[in-house]
Amino acid sequence: MCTMIATQIPITGSGKKQDGWFVLREANVSYDHPFHAPNEHTLNLDFVNEALGPGARVAVELDVASARALVEAITAVLAKADTGGYIVD
Repeated sequence: MCTMIATQIPITGSGKKQDGWFVLREANVSYDHPFHAPNEHTLNLDFVNEALGPGARVAVELDVASARALVEAITAVLAKADTGGYIVD
């Protein structure tokens, strides 16, 4: 059964595809059926620049444990960078 759980957020960053780097503009985050991962449902991350067409996309499908570990790792790294004075908003 499809969950239809999804959201899109604007982002600023870069992604790399086979022929080089491109500017990222959006991130699509969903919990639904994956296209490739061997799981019933996964956390799906699509980093895209829709203005550049379908080739400007980096897709990731993670099982729940991996997704949660990634969230914890991102939070921990940002906290260390913030505490160290490296983050300037």
